[in-house]
Amino acid sequence: MKAIIPVAGAGTKLRPHTYTQPKALIPIAGKTILSFIVDQLHEAGINEFIFIVGYLGEKIQEYVAQTYPHLITHFVYQNERQGTGHAIELTKNIVGDDEVFVTLGDTICEFDVKEVLNSPHSMLGVKKVDDPRHFGVAAIDENGFIEQVVEKPAIPKSNMALVGLYKIKETNFLYECLHHIFTQNIRTLGEYNLTDALECMIARGAKFQSFKVKNWFDCGKKETLLESNATLLKKFGGKTDDTAKLENTIIIPPVSIGAGCTLKNAIVGPHVAIGANTHIQFSILRDSIIGSYTHLFEVVLDNSLIGSDASVKGLSRSLNIGDNTEIDFG
Repeated sequence: MKAIIPVAGAGTKLRPHTYTQPKALIPIAGKTILSFIVDQLHEAGINEFIFIVGYLGEKIQEYVAQTYPHLITHFVYQNERQGTGHAIELTKNIVGDDEVFVTLGDTICEFDVKEVLNSPHSMLGVKKVDDPRHFGVAAIDENGFIEQVVEKPAIPKSNMALVGLYKIKETNFLYECLHHIFTQNIRTLGEYNLTDALECMIARGAKFQSFKVKNWFDCGKKETLLESNATLLKKFGGKTDDTAKLENTIIIPPVSIGAGCTLKNAIVGPHVAIGANTHIQFSILRDSIIGSYTHLFEVVLDNSLIGSDASVKGLSRSLNIGDNTEIDFG
């Protein structure tokens, strides 16, 4: 089985950070979003990954090469973003006849990966949501099999949203239906959508069983990214790297502190993730994500997202600052 991870999106809701960093490489709870996804699938036995890249794709390639040299990896460029269906279609020649597990590059979910991979059925991940109009929606029968999928329906038939996890056994069937939606110009909101190809498969007799995810962590915008960071830190407990130097500093767990960091005269936590080689002095931080190689001096931060190579000096409350930024409130 091969894993397909589309990471070509521009991540406009996370700007200014995604001007210089792909959304999949945004740090959360001590890891990147992409590492949460790859580690989860690799631990379940998948060793071959196809990354669909586009915007800042060279950074994804560099990160994967450095972090996962032991994996078999392929990179496919989606130069024109025409939807998830278009993205998956680009992988046809690499996939061949193998089964695939598709997971969107901003989707961190908790579920029994091995159980899903070992199931005799094709499977789609779902979770109950309050307003399904913003998602792909699945209509599910009493036995857990999916009768219909619709992308962002105005009048949803259920409140079970597709969470961006797809195990597909009949890949030849998938690519036939992708070809069908292209030739028939079937678009949803102007894009060729994977959901429409899945509905084509169901209409032609394919069987998909649903599986419910325990947790679905939204990493698409600042507020939900910080909430997901807090939840994941609570779950995994956080970690302070052995090379980090703490002087006259109070840590209120859970907190994640990267390698080579220096913290002096600071109060950090709860729910703070700090990247590598960051220096923090005379500051108070809580509920925030701080990038690598960043300098903070005399700041009070709450619910803030600070990029890498940034410098902040002075007194503040809530910030959303991208990479390579310098701010002096003095």
